Amino acid sequence: MSSRRSPLAPMSQINVVPYIDVMLVLLVIFMITAPLMNPGTIDLPSVGKSLVPPQAPLEVILKKDATLALRDLGTADNEQDVSREELAALIRAKQALNANQPVVISADKNVRYEEVINVMDMLQQQQIRKVGLLAQTKGK
Repeated sequence: MSSRRSPLAPMSQINVVPYIDVMLVLLVIFMITAPLMNPGTIDLPSVGKSLVPPQAPLEVILKKDATLALRDLGTADNEQDVSREELAALIRAKQALNANQPVVISADKNVRYEEVINVMDMLQQQQIRKVGLLAQTKGK
């Protein structure tokens, strides 16, 4: 028995030799042109030193027992215990003197997340700007 294919039957094999030839030609072209291309350089704008030093933030400390304290990191003041109403009034008074002074909240890691959100919400309701969270890096 001879296994001759009829001329009308579809061919079930693909000749990949022309594809390999094209791929090798493209590879040679890319290998030649890649070293000739200049890498994209970005001209960044240069800036002089800032005239105003960055402001040291006001630190709102949320202790383990959910009491609050306020510390001005720009001065050598120690933390002072405050109530929620006093906190908002003190921060507004400090921001009246310097509107760009940020406020950061540092909470004990055992404090419930809900307490931190409540303090943030209270500060935002009192129109206190630039409120952030303070975290400690793992290396310390």
